[in-house]
Amino acid sequence: MATTADIKNGLCIEYNDQLFSIVSFQHVKPGKGPAFVRTKLKNVKTGKVIDNTFNSGVRINVVRIERRQYQYLYKDEMGFNFMHTETFDQISIPEAMLDNPGLLKEGNIVEISFHAELETPLTVEMPPFVELLVTYTEPGDRGNTATSTAQKPATLETGAEIMVPIFINTGDTIKVDTRDNSYSERVKK
Repeated sequence: MATTADIKNGLCIEYNDQLFSIVSFQHVKPGKGPAFVRTKLKNVKTGKVIDNTFNSGVRINVVRIERRQYQYLYKDEMGFNFMHTETFDQISIPEAMLDNPGLLKEGNIVEISFHAELETPLTVEMPPFVELLVTYTEPGDRGNTATSTAQKPATLETGAEIMVPIFINTGDTIKVDTRDNSYSERVKK
């Protein structure tokens, strides 16, 4: 068991029967009264950030989290199947744990966070950008650029549909931002 003196950024603790990562903390010693630690805690599963204040010296339960690289293999009725890049162990993850499963292509490398003592997966973090082939999009109309942000829908090789600029054509490879499902740039061949 650790105390508030052991708090540091990135530390994962158990609080109110949930896992939180410490985003920031500040040790405060007021003129009157006992010292305390003001923290911002990020829920590991939901990503929600909360503010919390701990009295100085209070015991906290530190949880060890391990981040491991896995390669996406395939999807079946059990969920998404991944293989550890070093040990070749395979694991199945339910679709609800993935932020943008429609952008996941076979062979992509993701980072899965595990609760070290329980060996249970907590989160799946996709790479910030993925390169995908545009399998279908309507041809862009010349002169249809009243605004500089003219966009049209495009279907990608994974089946996902996103909005792309009108100069993107079927067969182009584009870079997609996995955090907000948006077009980033065209990949040069």
